Amino acid sequence: MATATSTLTVSTDALRPLDKEGLSNLAAKGKANPKNVVTLKAKTVCEGQFRNMTYVRNLEPMLIDEPPHLLGEDNAPNPSEAVLACLGACLSVGVHANATAQGITLTKLELELEGDINVTAVWGVGDLDLSKVLGFTDVRVKIHLDGDAPREKLEELVAHANVWSPVANTLRNPVKVDVALA
Repeated sequence: MATATSTLTVSTDALRPLDKEGLSNLAAKGKANPKNVVTLKAKTVCEGQFRNMTYVRNLEPMLIDEPPHLLGEDNAPNPSEAVLACLGACLSVGVHANATAQGITLTKLELELEGDINVTAVWGVGDLDLSKVLGFTDVRVKIHLDGDAPREKLEELVAHANVWSPVANTLRNPVKVDVALA
């Protein structure tokens, strides 16, 4: 059952559940081969202006664009907004997976994300002061979470998801990035 509060819809129904046995099997597989590393792939194709289509596996392409004040057509999130979206989705997956593993039923899982970023370099054609910090300098995430567990347990879920989130750790840790002309 859903009830409306202002423009927010609050549900008292459980979120669509995860396959707990499948989750246990994935966990066992990870424990059996803890040094396993996979390579993920994506292909991005510029269609013109700042409209880019990114292809992953055999899924429909993801559109990335820029807003009008950054000379785009405002058809989709820009690359930095997509990073925030990926972080939110990754944290959400972690919270939901751990809730399932611990037998906690969630009725609400929503994340609000915001990040501070200096955009004055304008992709390398603006202010090119090399002392400038590029990329996000601060990211804040607020997780709205309800379920059949006390607040203390929900706080533990959030903290655990933060520690083990691949995307959060990609943002926190140095990553070797090689970019070259093919």
